[in-house]
Amino acid sequence: MKIVAFTGMPGSGKSEAVKIAMELEIPVVRMGDCVWEETKKRGLKLTDENVGRVANEMREKQGMDIWAKKTIEKINPSWSKVVIDGVRNREEVDYFRNRLGEDFTLVAIHASPKTRYKRLLSRKREDDNLSTEKIRERDERELRWGLGVLIAFADVIIINEGSLEEFKSKVKEVLK
Repeated sequence: MKIVAFTGMPGSGKSEAVKIAMELEIPVVRMGDCVWEETKKRGLKLTDENVGRVANEMREKQGMDIWAKKTIEKINPSWSKVVIDGVRNREEVDYFRNRLGEDFTLVAIHASPKTRYKRLLSRKREDDNLSTEKIRERDERELRWGLGVLIAFADVIIINEGSLEEFKSKVKEVLK
């Protein structure tokens, strides 16, 4: 099984990369869905504050790799290739590498803060904040979880500052 895990700051293009994987009929397991499920299970609305608090609390209580453990349960062993979306820290990557072996590839998607903030302000996803200050707070939280280290040590880095077509081409190349 080949596993490609996408990581990157909010608004960098991970969701778009996931869409491309789905267009190529590659199964996708989104780590954030595990956090959303836990947040809903607790009867909380899917706000950035609630989702972030639940994610952080679970990491503190059950280890930094808790979301990787929950994600791996969703992978069907019969798949020949799978995309994992939303890896946030080194412990998650270590867990995946230990469980999945050398066929695991970490792909960081990078875009400048200016580009990312513009995207985040325009996409209006349920757990997004609609102010630059809140987006910065979210960035800082994700960086505290170790996201910056992952981006620095990724196997592949895709720069997403150009057109959507350029980005799609880069992602398809990595996925093939």
